[in-house]
Amino acid sequence: MSDPLAEMVTLLQPSAGLSKAVSGGGVWSVTRDGPGNPFYCVVIEGASLLAVEDEAPVELRAGDFVLVPGMHNFTMSGSGETLDETVDPRTITRLPGEIRHGDPHAPANARLLVGHFSFGSPDAELLLSLLPRFFHIRGDERLSAIVRLVTDEARNERPAREMILARLLEVLLLETLRSTSGEAASHGILRGLGDERLAPVIRLLHEHPTREWTMEQLAGEAALSRSAFFKRFRRAMGVAPMEYLISWRMTLARNLLMKGNIGIQEIAERVGYRSASAFSTAFTRFVGLPPSRYVSTLAGE
Repeated sequence: MSDPLAEMVTLLQPSAGLSKAVSGGGVWSVTRDGPGNPFYCVVIEGASLLAVEDEAPVELRAGDFVLVPGMHNFTMSGSGETLDETVDPRTITRLPGEIRHGDPHAPANARLLVGHFSFGSPDAELLLSLLPRFFHIRGDERLSAIVRLVTDEARNERPAREMILARLLEVLLLETLRSTSGEAASHGILRGLGDERLAPVIRLLHEHPTREWTMEQLAGEAALSRSAFFKRFRRAMGVAPMEYLISWRMTLARNLLMKGNIGIQEIAERVGYRSASAFSTAFTRFVGLPPSRYVSTLAGE
């Protein structure tokens, strides 16, 4: 049986970036305005406040894990006594073994392990649209342990470092995704897989993307009427069933095109189209470029 979460994380192609220990002293604030890399952190001690764009602020406590998979704006802040009232809350100071935000002389009111990473997939935006804006998981020692491994590996130049970091990031993302599902999740793949009627259908679409699915077949797999299935799928996933199938086929197609050694006809057959022309038409409509032009852009031509 296909595992949609594992496939998504593999296709995202995560790679490690900056990893660091951070502390806050006194009144401090860190704001990201504009594009930025995916971000994660574990609160080691103390507390802070996280506000991701368009979401209610969340209080973070020791043991909490946060992942912001998309390039969203956010502010992280803390409050406490400051020894120097003239210190700007946005002040950044490099202290031994950590980066300090706020008053460098005040006692730390929060300590965190923080990391950034990036996605190599050209479909990252599409895949991330199926995930929540951010994840907040409390008291999960497994996630905390994985972050410590990522941080340790990122700070040392050991053999096979990049490969190990890539695998650790995949594990980190998968552990986060499967820790958050069901009705509590916002619309997207996590909520869909948490629905007992929809989960088998989503797995079938991933396992057999080449099949000529109809709404009646999919509704039958969910044991729902056609209209009830359509409404339930769209409410959970944020897109209609056939839209999701097409987007998944195009994601697979782009991944195959990136490999550069597979012909258009073979790719068409692998993603559910009988002819290269039918595939090219669908690809152009979805991506905005015909497959040949898309390959040229990848090669920088």
